[in-house]
This record gives sequence, structure tokens and C-alpha cells, in this order.
Amino acid sequence: MPTSAIRLVRFTGRLLLALVAVAALVVVFLALIALTDGAGSGLAAWLTTLGTGTVLALWRGRHRTWPARLVPFLPVVVAAALTAAVCIPTAPTARRYPPALPFVSTQHWNLATGSRVAVYHYPPANPGPRHPVPFVYLHGGPIRGISVQDHTFLQLLARQGYDVYAYEQAGGGRSDLLPMDQYTISRAVRDLAAFVDRLDKGKVDILGFSGGGVVLTRALADPGVATRLHRAIIAEPGPMDGPTAHITGHKGRASAQDLAPNPTGPRSTHVPRYAVAFGLMRLGLLTPDTGLIGQAEGDNAFTAADLGSDTASAYCARDAHRIPSEDTAQNFSFSPAASLRVQQTVKDSPSIAPLLRQSRTPAMLMIAECSSQVRQWATAILANDPAIQRTQYMPGVGHHMWNGLDDNNDRAAAVITAFLQDKPAPLPHYPTRDEIPTVMRDHK
Repeated sequence: MPTSAIRLVRFTGRLLLALVAVAALVVVFLALIALTDGAGSGLAAWLTTLGTGTVLALWRGRHRTWPARLVPFLPVVVAAALTAAVCIPTAPTARRYPPALPFVSTQHWNLATGSRVAVYHYPPANPGPRHPVPFVYLHGGPIRGISVQDHTFLQLLARQGYDVYAYEQAGGGRSDLLPMDQYTISRAVRDLAAFVDRLDKGKVDILGFSGGGVVLTRALADPGVATRLHRAIIAEPGPMDGPTAHITGHKGRASAQDLAPNPTGPRSTHVPRYAVAFGLMRLGLLTPDTGLIGQAEGDNAFTAADLGSDTASAYCARDAHRIPSEDTAQNFSFSPAASLRVQQTVKDSPSIAPLLRQSRTPAMLMIAECSSQVRQWATAILANDPAIQRTQYMPGVGHHMWNGLDDNNDRAAAVITAFLQDKPAPLPHYPTRDEIPTVMRDHK
């Protein structure tokens, strides 16, 4: 073999070994991030990896001549440079709240629980009859801001004579943050009770959507909170407790999740620091209270595009190429760590079914045809809440039922207002409790 070929083979072998060494150090770094829970913004893992790599490089170069002793350090330098990016914040570390909305004023209420929440009020905006019972909206997320699309729907209800209130749950949107260990589903229920008390207008009608539907369901199972509620609407709920959360069952008709174009815009997950932090959190390898990134930094960094196909999953397959913009970049707010923390407290909670069976608050359940939610999350509530008077299966819509497409907002409003006014339902009462097995069979 020619000398040049031999040199090429040796060079290629050394290069491969160097790349393997870099990869091994990066893996060690990620493992240490998980083991240390990102202590010191990742610096504990970074310094340990650097020290380990340096010791190994010294050992490998101990019998080499002076210039050659530097070669084993090259993988260490490269790995150190790559992993250092995980330790350096690129988003502000102090919370930056969304700017004020141009179409509604933001109030801030201090609740008896210690939470300080952003509140929005849409008074009745029509000259016709006004409904005497205040209407409260509980958004999904769970810890995120109320989208512009949701605000549009609330304005529609106000134009129909409802006195509409909404608040962003503690840690979401323009509401103040909480210490991470205070984000629990129980705290969310207590905040709801404290909000109604602070409103001081007697009992309220309440619409809970998605994660807000979970808060509302658990409120109905708490007699002390349920006494504050006049009528309850549970729309597309998540799992109500630990046993329900562990169900892996059937979902609705096909959604647009794998059909819609990829969302555009900047993503925090294209930045190594946040890709590692959010990725390991989602895998359960970092706690929501990780030392790698603070809560405020994570909130500031996270963008709408980071939700990926989750947004598309809220629409029917037929709408894949006309999914509307749900929010503006300025208004969007989502707290990944706090949301994971709340979801974990739901998973860890015991069954609330025995308490829910004692509910007496008139309630309605709304289920979407193309729901991305597990069907049993809704049917478990239907099976255990004897006060559910009607179920409305909404055809032609996904998880986000009021989405501005076609007449979807008007149809959702018609269902909601008919129930609140105790008028005949616009849609058949389906499914009933007896029809739950049929629903499960039809969605296999």
C-alpha cells in the first residue's frame, strides 16, 4: 500500500476516534445534567465533564512527545465548546410579561391564596336582555396565556348579553409566577374559589376548557368550592385524576396532527440550552424545578412554534391546510415547566370519582368529533357526575372547538348559551351514560 494511502487510513482512524471521544464526552455531560438536575445552570455537569476529559487526555498523552501530547486534548476542547452552549442563557432570566392587549384592559387581582392573577372583563355588549349570573372562563394549558382566539370567543358571548370574566391561572400569561412547588392542581382549584369570592357577585356560571375543564371537574368534586358554582360546562377535558391519567384509550376522528404544515417562526428548541432543558424535562430526566434553567427564563424562551404539531392536533384532518393563527407572537405565553408540574400532580392524585358522584351542580359536557384527547377522559366524568344534564358531541371540530373557522364559534356559543338558559339543546344529547360503550366501540 502506498505511503499516502497508509497516512490517509491512519488519519481517518484518528479522526473517527476523536469524534467518538467528543460524542462520549457529550453523552457524559448530558448524563451529568440529568444526575445533578442541571445544578448551577449546568456548570456542575460541564466542569465535571471537562475535568474528566482533561484527566483522560493527560493519561492518553503520557508517553508521547511534547507536541503530540496536545492531540488528545482536541476532543476535550471541542466537547467543552459544544456543551458550554447549554450553560449560557440566551433568553432573559427575569420574567418578561406580554404587553397589554389593545382591545381589553388587564386588571391584576390579589387572591386570598396568595396568587396574583391577570383578569379580563367583557361586560354585556348588547342592548337586549342581560343574563344575571356572571360567566367565568377557565382556559387550558394548564399554565399559559389566554389566546387572542379565545378572547374573540369571549367577546362573542358578551355580545349575547353575558357578563364575562376570565383570568390567566397563576404563572400563565400576565399573571405572576409562583414558586415551582406551588403549581398543583389543588392550588388551581383553590384559586378558582378565591377568584369567585374576590368577584363577589354570588354564584357564577363557568366554562372550563381542556386543562381548565380538569380544574372545573375537580371543583365540582369539592363541596366547598362547588357551592360557588351555578352551572358548569366542561369542554374537552384532560384527565381528572391519577387513575384517569393512566388510561391509554381511544381518541376522536382523525386530527390534522400529521397532515398540517410545520409551524413557522423561531423555536427555542433550536437553541442547545433549551433543546436540552425542555427535552429532558419532557422525558422526566429533569424536574420542573431544575437548576438548568429558571422558570422565568424557560417561559421567556418558549415560543408558539415549540408546540409543534400539538396545535394541529386541535383541528380536524379536513382543516389541515387552513389552521388559523390562534395567537400573536406578542401575546403567546406558555410555561412548560409549571405545566408539567401541574400535570404530574394530577397523575399523582387519587381517584376523585367517589366525590364527583356527590356533585349536584347542573353541568354539561362538550366533546369534539376530532378530539385529540383520550375519550375516556371525558366519559369518566360523564360516568361519575350524576349532575351532567346533557352531553353535546360537536361535529366538524377538533379539540379547539371555537376556532374562528366557518360557523364554529357561533355553534359553540349556541350550545353553551342554550344550556345556561336551560333551553332545548341545539344538538342531540349524545353520548348518554348508557351509550359510553358504543362511543368506545365506534372509536377503536
